[in-house]
Amino acid sequence: MPRPRKGRRVCSLPMVNFFGPLSSTPRGEEVVMTVEEYETIRLLDLEGLTQEEVAEQMDVARTTVQRMYASARQKVAQALFSASILRIEGGDYELHPHSGPGRGCGHCARRGRGHM
Repeated sequence: MPRPRKGRRVCSLPMVNFFGPLSSTPRGEEVVMTVEEYETIRLLDLEGLTQEEVAEQMDVARTTVQRMYASARQKVAQALFSASILRIEGGDYELHPHSGPGRGCGHCARRGRGHM
């Protein structure tokens, strides 16, 4: 029997969770990215944390961070190149109690890497 999956710790929900082409009608099928995939992109690419730091912050294994990041990048590329809508929703996560839409919890900023 597999281990129960614990919620991944997320510091920030997206301010906007729906993206798509502005000048034309979306052509491809809608692409759905989970909140924790969004969080890995935010922490790795925007905040500049290492995979080890992200794993510690989200309370998951580094290999899980790698898997979520690869999936998130694939979904962004799919939405961009197929002119599809990208929606961020769902997943298996726990929201940090001091966070809000797009703000984060301040944990990254306390490490001197935040953009707040």
